[in-house]
Amino acid sequence: MRCPSCGHLESKVVDSRPSDDGSVIRRRRECLACGRRFTTYERSEENPLIVVKVDGSSEAYDRQKLMRGLLIACAKRPISPEQISSLIDSIESELRNRNEIEIRSKDLGDMVMSRLAKLDDVAYVRFASVYKDFQNIEEFAAALEELH
Repeated sequence: MRCPSCGHLESKVVDSRPSDDGSVIRRRRECLACGRRFTTYERSEENPLIVVKVDGSSEAYDRQKLMRGLLIACAKRPISPEQISSLIDSIESELRNRNEIEIRSKDLGDMVMSRLAKLDDVAYVRFASVYKDFQNIEEFAAALEELH
């Protein structure tokens, strides 16, 4: 594993822990050259998941793209990066258990929204405002009503 600080290729594992659902192993490593510690996450490689968009085009599922969207929705909210990562892990676990290669972007967005609604109302509304592309205040108000 290459050290992000000095680029040295050798490190030792200081601590290793599985995630709650067992799909990821978190490892704390220490560079043997500079002594800096860093964290890596190991996932078993599986068939890539394809997201089919509304217009019919498709793209490979990108965890980082989903993470960026959630970080924006959860900005300045009492939600930790670990909670966001856990939310994504639960979605990915559900998708893998389906044993399907493709998922519609609408279904993926619905999965995110159902989890966000349980986590934080404001983050839910922020995500919904982009995901649902509200065209007027009535559509926005209807989304707010769904929370209660």
